Amino acid sequence: MKNRILLLIVIIVSFLAFVGCATQTTEPVADPPGFLHGLLHGFILLFSFIISLFTDHTIYAFPNTGGWYNLGFLLGVMMFFGGGGAGAKRKR
Repeated sequence: MKNRILLLIVIIVSFLAFVGCATQTTEPVADPPGFLHGLLHGFILLFSFIISLFTDHTIYAFPNTGGWYNLGFLLGVMMFFGGGGAGAKRKR
């Protein structure tokens, strides 16, 4: 029991140490991507992912406007991949 607790503590401390090293740009952006850019980026997610494997292209814009960009991105992904309702079957 003590070994599990010690292992859990070591994992948590290691995780927090690695997360503390993550950095993001703090430069202000004049016109960050918003809802419509998020919608477009979500819709072309599959193609952006394939391109990102071979180039320095990213699939998610940062910095962005936050919640509105995230909502657009989520809606774009749902439209492209069927929104989860594509697998639903009707009962006859």
